[in-house]
Amino acid sequence: MNLVQQYGQDEYELALRETKTYEIIQDVKTLRSEIGILYLNEFNAKVINKLLKDAGLQFTSLFTAKPHIFISIKNPLAKQSIVTIDELQHYPYLSFEQGEYNSFHFSEEILSTLSHKKSIRVNDRATLFNLLIGLNGYTISTGVLSADLNGNEIIPVPLDCDESIKVGWISHRNASLSKLATAYVEALHQAITT
Repeated sequence: MNLVQQYGQDEYELALRETKTYEIIQDVKTLRSEIGILYLNEFNAKVINKLLKDAGLQFTSLFTAKPHIFISIKNPLAKQSIVTIDELQHYPYLSFEQGEYNSFHFSEEILSTLSHKKSIRVNDRATLFNLLIGLNGYTISTGVLSADLNGNEIIPVPLDCDESIKVGWISHRNASLSKLATAYVEALHQAITT
């Protein structure tokens, strides 16, 4: 929001797209987007890095995180300081569908190879958050959640596992970022440090 307030003059046209991993890579490759945000982990890094290299793109790390679950403040697990994978088995697992490119390597979720008794795939964050609240479901993510943007009904709780993820941004290897894209990356750095 600060970026729009800072750079939005009398007229502007910006696009903030939340989309699938493969589409993020394609958008940056074809210059539909100047940068894209995605994550790497031990499971997907080899495939994603090859795609980035083949597309002439580079990955720049923003931060490394341990997995967290996002749950409703009304979920019985919300009072715990850490949650185990076994404790999640009775709750619906919510994830983002990957569409045509549905390889595990393009999964939007950390620990995507875990099996789940109850699983629902959605294609937008609003539906996912509504189901987190309405069904006491959970999703696995970085733990970074803005109450200013998402309210106070959903909270992150650390997940007890050895996995870690590297969140970063991708851009063309041989292209300089525009002033606005540079400011966006700076805003991302500020958002994760506050």
